[in-house]
Amino acid sequence: MAGVEAPQPASRKALHAIALFEALKGFAALAALVGLLDLLHHDVRQLAIELIGRFGLNPDAHYPSLLLHYADLLPGANLRQLVLLGTAYVSLRLVEAYGLWNDKTWGEKLAALSGALYIPFELAHLLHRTTAMGVLVFVGNLLLVAYLVLRLWRQRRASHAGELLSK
Repeated sequence: MAGVEAPQPASRKALHAIALFEALKGFAALAALVGLLDLLHHDVRQLAIELIGRFGLNPDAHYPSLLLHYADLLPGANLRQLVLLGTAYVSLRLVEAYGLWNDKTWGEKLAALSGALYIPFELAHLLHRTTAMGVLVFVGNLLLVAYLVLRLWRQRRASHAGELLSK
């Protein structure tokens, strides 16, 4: 684009870091989806009980009981819907990472939008149950979205100034 500055090295490094983080989330989700699909061929509740016993955890404690709860839900899950949602999430993260890595405006818009969609849910979760990790995730996501929105705003302003100068 005429009149638009090339990204600064620090800015490019920041985009690459965000892209790598998004790709990591995509590959982690893919691994989780494959692992979940593999679990469908096993007695998930029994595996959860063995895991809890192996680590010497109390099955009535919060997290072990949560694991048992979800282990009971998995066999009744809609497999097709689960695969479609998982595939959509993985695809979104990887497309987003590609766009950010290659400094595409659409990648920044997609990343800002997808990050912003989580903010109300993260805030509601914090209001319901405040944890240090929850605060860290919320603040990190808020900063990431703010950074991308600021970059997009600056790009738009520079592009608009370039158009005015060329007239």
